[in-house]
Amino acid sequence: MNSFDYLVVGAYLAALIIFGYLLRQQNTEQDYYLGGRELGWMPLTLSGMATQLSAISFVSAPAFVGLREGGGLQWLTFELAVPLAMGIVMFLVAPPLYRAGIVSIYDFLDNRFGRSTRLLISFSFQVVRSFSTGIMVYAIALILEAVLGIPLWQSVIAVGLITLIYATSGGMKAVVYGDAVQMVLILGGILLVTGYAIADLGGMTAAVAEIDRDRLQAIDASALGFNGDEFGLFPMLFGGLVLYVSYYACDQSQAQRILSARNEGDMRRLLFANGLMRFPIVVLYCFAGLVIAASFGNDPELLAKVPSDRPDYMMPIYILERLPNGVIGLLIVAMLSAAMSSLSSAVNSLAAATEKDLSMLGVIPQRPDKEIQMARLLSVFWGLVILFLSFFAGSIAPTVIEAINKVGSALYGPILGVFLMAILQKKRSALAANFGLLAGRALNLYFWLFVPDLFWMWWNVIGLGVTVIIGTLVSLFTTPDSDTKWRLLPQTPFATVRAYSSGLLVAFVFILWVSWMAPSVLG
Repeated sequence: MNSFDYLVVGAYLAALIIFGYLLRQQNTEQDYYLGGRELGWMPLTLSGMATQLSAISFVSAPAFVGLREGGGLQWLTFELAVPLAMGIVMFLVAPPLYRAGIVSIYDFLDNRFGRSTRLLISFSFQVVRSFSTGIMVYAIALILEAVLGIPLWQSVIAVGLITLIYATSGGMKAVVYGDAVQMVLILGGILLVTGYAIADLGGMTAAVAEIDRDRLQAIDASALGFNGDEFGLFPMLFGGLVLYVSYYACDQSQAQRILSARNEGDMRRLLFANGLMRFPIVVLYCFAGLVIAASFGNDPELLAKVPSDRPDYMMPIYILERLPNGVIGLLIVAMLSAAMSSLSSAVNSLAAATEKDLSMLGVIPQRPDKEIQMARLLSVFWGLVILFLSFFAGSIAPTVIEAINKVGSALYGPILGVFLMAILQKKRSALAANFGLLAGRALNLYFWLFVPDLFWMWWNVIGLGVTVIIGTLVSLFTTPDSDTKWRLLPQTPFATVRAYSSGLLVAFVFILWVSWMAPSVLG
């Protein structure tokens, strides 16, 4: 990189800070968290896509397809579940959430089951989303470390602080409109680097001829995921279906866009557009991985610069070694956009869930004049937590795209099970929902630690099934519980905050312990 590249990157970061400052005026928490429900479906769609197809997809999807041992186009079978998942979300799960007129989707569970179930699910979201976003920040920090030579910890802090400034200043409007611009930059970046890779190989015909044919098998119906075989059709399809429904509808970071839509028609339009746009973009990422890997194959010296245990370095090293100055700066901007869109959405949604939880518990008084101040403080808090967790992301899986889906697969199935029980069952019991949820999680934890031959994508399906079956059976022998019978937290504000924060800390440490110790436990 030269001074012009640094100028491009610096100008972009400065523009983000100014953008957040211009959108700093919010009067209520609905303005801050939902953009006043004035946001159209198109910017909401682009925002959702920018969050989903983030630094994880920009960097790690091409690395998985092109270089990761055992990788290839079979990752695309994951995307075959998207159309059906969107249909389930559009017509079954999202409408009752939108009609409830809530800021946090976990208020919906509070109304159906009571505070104990609401806190268990909200707690799960906070753990999963903060960890997942930490993995995304880790991915972009890898890029900056490889391309700019900036140490990992400095890269994490640089990305985090800039994002927190504009996201906490501008609230949901800054997140959505910033994401919309960033999505354009992400698409432009992947097209640009793909174009250079094709030219590097001598044109489209030559590039296609150089692609490794062993990586072109997209559908493998023989790999069932029960005997140590991974990425087969059925586990990716069914596991992906559960994961996507739960992610789009039961994860506050995505559901917040549903709640921000101007009306129910716009809500359905943004979900339909998300499902329509996602597959071709992922195909583009996969094709980029194939042609970049082919370019590496023609240059052993270039390939040697990618650590064998870090295929995620493929994209940044190719950009640094093969692209001209100026273009390098533009692509760094695109990758920064990918990470920042995920981080900004995460801190806003995490703050929304936490504030509504603490308000329900009486820890935060209902004072309209303090709502925006509290929202910003919580956004900063979660931003700092995410940056801390990002330092541990590299130990969970070989590539970051696997790491983020592995963490989600352990918890998303049981979460979806509880929401389906809340929507579909007439006889509801907090005890039944909680028991089913904990049973589903416990079984998935057992699989993670002691059953390595079971592919982790199956955890989604199994967790959902166990939660619904156990919860339904327990509900047959219980009556709807009053809120006072199943309190999980003390009643004084100080004791509540202490229990809440201690529980989060224990959960974070536990996930790290599982990810580090699982290989040792399994021998």
